[in-house]
Amino acid sequence: MTNRTNGSMPAAGVDVDVDVLIVGAGISGIGAAGHLASQRPGTTFAILEARESIGGTWDLFRYPGIRSDSDMSTFGYGLKPWTHRKAIADGDLILDYLQQTVADKRLARHIRFGHRVVGAEFSTAERRWTVTAERTDTGQQLTFTARFLLLGTGYYDHGEGFTPKFAGVEDFHGRVVHPQHWPEDLDYTGKQVLVIGSGATAVTLIPAMAGRAGHVTMLQRSPGYIFSLPSEDVVAGVLRRVLGQRRAHKLVRRKNIWLTRTMYKLCRRAPKLARRLLIARVRRELPRHFDVDTHFTPDYAPWDQRLCVVPDGDLFKALSSGRASVVTDRIARFTGSGILLESGRELAADIIVTATGLNMSPFGKMRLQVDGRPVEPSDTTAYKAMMLSGVPNLVFALGYTNLSWTLKVDLVWEHFCRLLDHMDAHGYDTVTPVLHDPAMERVPFMDLSAGYVERGIGAFPRAGTRGPWTVEMAYEKDVERLRDGPVADAALHFTGARHAR
Repeated sequence: MTNRTNGSMPAAGVDVDVDVLIVGAGISGIGAAGHLASQRPGTTFAILEARESIGGTWDLFRYPGIRSDSDMSTFGYGLKPWTHRKAIADGDLILDYLQQTVADKRLARHIRFGHRVVGAEFSTAERRWTVTAERTDTGQQLTFTARFLLLGTGYYDHGEGFTPKFAGVEDFHGRVVHPQHWPEDLDYTGKQVLVIGSGATAVTLIPAMAGRAGHVTMLQRSPGYIFSLPSEDVVAGVLRRVLGQRRAHKLVRRKNIWLTRTMYKLCRRAPKLARRLLIARVRRELPRHFDVDTHFTPDYAPWDQRLCVVPDGDLFKALSSGRASVVTDRIARFTGSGILLESGRELAADIIVTATGLNMSPFGKMRLQVDGRPVEPSDTTAYKAMMLSGVPNLVFALGYTNLSWTLKVDLVWEHFCRLLDHMDAHGYDTVTPVLHDPAMERVPFMDLSAGYVERGIGAFPRAGTRGPWTVEMAYEKDVERLRDGPVADAALHFTGARHAR
């Protein structure tokens, strides 16, 4: 790993030199490494991970009940079938799966833990990236060089979650906890727990805590769409027994992609019908007297924000049993014993969990430069939602918002391997997306109306409105352009020792 593929030693002052440097050992980074190991066995690569273990988000978040919000046949990698019976999996199962992937693909020797990337600069003259990483244990700075830089950093800020400024929070005598920083010593047995929020984290926490807590209350400002799915895929189980794991995996994956895409298209094309169907499904899950109109009837169209999945209706079961309840109101202020609502009602609590969202951060907050010129991600336009205009030899992966994250990540890394094949075949050293029409309208990379997106998306690359500059949240379109479409494109500028275009 310390040598270039041509056998030369790293330049003076460089600790490691590789063909490809991957930032992040979460779902995306491990996926990139797996594709390189499988499709490009002669390519040297290293993975830099700031944490002390793999998993990214799945290692960071330790709150009760953490689980996938997509089915695992599509959230798992195409290169390694998901074989567990659970279709909606707990966090520990996902971490086990990632560990197995690392072992199966022999990736552990490529990972350097405790290395936080702080900056990266591309040199046109050298045709390489120089990356500065800081050891999290000693503060020592190390220098890495690479032909390509791959960013598998996701879009969450791992350092800090989002908590609004609540009046009087210092007056509360109990404990206030954000799910992103869940304390290992938190004992909520028999306690009155108040969870602020109604998103994926909140609907996961509430049924998980309800079994031990005295009572759990979900306090939401406004309701969201919640959809119950079986935690086990019966069809998948039958197919695995009949066809075997590998053949069944392909069929189950296709089935689940089709079902998810069909549901999404229904929600967008017939929002009133989809709204009625979703809310009617909730009514069937709850007691007849339950006030669904107040607590589970959103004021926006389906998929303006993500739908929250609850396996086996566990949230509805907790509410129906009386172990949990939901309150829809606005917070006036914290008090010594709980929260005072704008309606005048006061909710008592021993523990308050602020499941109020996450912060977004582009590319792990690293500083990017090209030939000494700083690169602001928001000034760039995303090419095929995987490269940045004007930035050579850089590829990133951000998953779907309306489908499993990993489906998009797999396609990006497949396309990247094809790009390397093309460049090697033609003697190219660098590739740079070039936006030839600067007057083209640019739009946000994501179009969800969720609070975390609206707060943070402005710092991310922009999307274009036509050609390869669009960001497609549609798997079938990305298959067409990333898996089946050509690599060479008029928007890509290649240079190399033999010739340039």
